[in-house]
Amino acid sequence: MTTAPAPESTGDSSLVVAAREGDRAAFGGLYARYARMVHGILLARVPAHDVDDLVQDVFLRALPRLCDLRDVTRFGPWLAAITRNRANDYYRQTRAVAAVTESLPEEEAELPAPNAAPDAEAVMILALARSLPETYREILILRLVEGMTGPEIAARTGLTPGSVRVNLHRGMQQLREKLAQASLSGAKNSAPRAKNLSSRRNEP
Repeated sequence: MTTAPAPESTGDSSLVVAAREGDRAAFGGLYARYARMVHGILLARVPAHDVDDLVQDVFLRALPRLCDLRDVTRFGPWLAAITRNRANDYYRQTRAVAAVTESLPEEEAELPAPNAAPDAEAVMILALARSLPETYREILILRLVEGMTGPEIAARTGLTPGSVRVNLHRGMQQLREKLAQASLSGAKNSAPRAKNLSSRRNEP
């Protein structure tokens, strides 16, 4: 018995075929469908401040390679692989830049500080999510940060709905454990500070 392709995969196929023929609107349609997936996969791997630029770079890399995609119904998993490879390239390039900047005077190597500090709690949760095993962190960030549903994650990445559910459940369990540990650690660290402040207030 054969299984009919999902409607979304069929839609992707027509967009891929059209984009191969130079239809920019079709490629824009693929971008609209997959930008969140690409953003989430990158966010699970590289610093947040570089993600937006890398999203654009992934799609610019994918466009000329569309002719290499043998099965047009597998566009999502194919694009996900390109995204992960781009994240790996990012670290190779970063190491090369670091080697060069080590020889520069300190004031030339410094980068400008960001204008606004991101929300501390959101940064902590993202950092904890990124510390999870790759199997969990990618799906967790696609769900919690990008707002993608489980079925949507499965359809975009090519994973089975069952594996998405299992990995999402296990990832959430591990994330909650890490959050609890972080809260416990924060409480322990704040106790001595509070004690010191209290003793100072009682000093003559």
